[in-house]
Amino acid sequence: MTEIPSVERLHHITLSVTDVERSARWYQALLGGAIIAYREGPDWMRIRLEWPTGIIIVLTTHQATSASDSFDHTRVGLDHIGLSCPTEEAVRAWAERMESLGIEHGPVEDVAYGWAVTARDPDGIPVEFFCRKP
Repeated sequence: MTEIPSVERLHHITLSVTDVERSARWYQALLGGAIIAYREGPDWMRIRLEWPTGIIIVLTTHQATSASDSFDHTRVGLDHIGLSCPTEEAVRAWAERMESLGIEHGPVEDVAYGWAVTARDPDGIPVEFFCRKP
């Protein structure tokens, strides 16, 4: 049997959005300023956001995507983005930050395996802040 090559961690996530500039502003308002890189192709535009923590979110808009389109977690593909937090207090602090920014979010959920709070970006993609219980 051949050995499985190693993977250190998830490098980045790329999201298709209706308006890359609007989404870039939203993610930076929530997560803070990021290093930005732009790329364009014949029928797409992409903004790469990289934070000092190593999180990289790439936002892409495609010419073929309708401006009225929105995310649907019941379709094949992405269900949500999960961002790791070190403690329950950190999850609660993200809920407070979203509240202070006027970002609509759900309650802090206390489930058997952790704590989580979720908001939706401008296209309806869920962004969850999560801490695993010890």
